[in-house]
Amino acid sequence: MNRLSIIGIAVLAVLGFFLNATLFTVTQTQQALVVQFGDVVRTVETPGLHAKLPLVQNVILLDKRLLTVELPGEEVILGDQRRLIVDSVTIFRITDPLRFYQAVGPAPDAIRGRLNSIVTSSLRRVLGNNKLLDVLSADRERIMTTIRQLVNGEMQAFGITIADVRIRRADLPQENTQAILSRMQSERQRVAAQARAEGAEASQRIRADAERERTVLVADARAKADELRGEGEAEATGIYAAAFGRDPAFFSFWRTLQGYRTVFGTGNTKMVVTPDNDYLHLLQAPPQGLGQ
Repeated sequence: MNRLSIIGIAVLAVLGFFLNATLFTVTQTQQALVVQFGDVVRTVETPGLHAKLPLVQNVILLDKRLLTVELPGEEVILGDQRRLIVDSVTIFRITDPLRFYQAVGPAPDAIRGRLNSIVTSSLRRVLGNNKLLDVLSADRERIMTTIRQLVNGEMQAFGITIADVRIRRADLPQENTQAILSRMQSERQRVAAQARAEGAEASQRIRADAERERTVLVADARAKADELRGEGEAEATGIYAAAFGRDPAFFSFWRTLQGYRTVFGTGNTKMVVTPDNDYLHLLQAPPQGLGQ
């Protein structure tokens, strides 16, 4: 290898070093800060190939996608003095790289500790003004919106916009679970006992109303029956009287025959009477004067 080749290789190496120290690439998911002696000289948000001063300036790349921070379980005290263990997740985006760098520094992960502290404080503040049923009901969306607004307001100073804050899981402490379950069971038993008592009361009232209505109906029916029976007996008596008035002898004869039919109709009747008994006179002599 001759001297010119060595010089050429050296020139190419130096040129490559300066190009590498001068040029940098920003992808579509990144944004960059060009820093010179600790001061930001410009912000790069356009993807592509960019240049900087070699050896003097350096580049800090920041992600501009949505990022997540998961908060471990934290015990909070609700407005009704219930204790709840809450796991949350925060979704955020770096929207102001310069402010982010000035507030946090060159390490992007340093924001996670600040964010966890602010989210925990906001969770305790908002949940402390709400009851357990609010957290477990449809009102939970309003609670999470309030928390997100609080966190977003405080994180604006760090160049961060909060996209969402969500409670992944909300559990009761283990020592409180059994007590709450027992209280819920007692409440259900109280409600069931009240429902049974109300049902028994309604049943008794219905039976009393039915018994009173039955008594009234039976009394009315008996009164009507007695009235009809009296009218029938009066009409029968009138018929008998009219028949007797038209022909007393025939009526007496007919009534006697009716008596014979009733007494001797079965064929098993035995009577012991004296010979001069008047009851059997029709069997001893035919009637006289009938039809006259």
